[in-house]
Amino acid sequence: MSAADKIKNAAEDLAGKAKETVGKVTNNDSLEAEGKADQAKAGVKKTGEDVKDVFK
Repeated sequence: MSAADKIKNAAEDLAGKAKETVGKVTNNDSLEAEGKADQAKAGVKKTGEDVKDVFK
């Protein structure tokens, strides 16, 4: 996994956490769900990159 990919995935995860927190504070269920989805997407990308690294 390249450093740029790691940074990009970490930023996406942080943005997702922020969305989730704002959604909880404002009682906005859709924003909270969107934040959780962003975090999940970042996790899937990280796992995919980790798998690619194993086969290098």
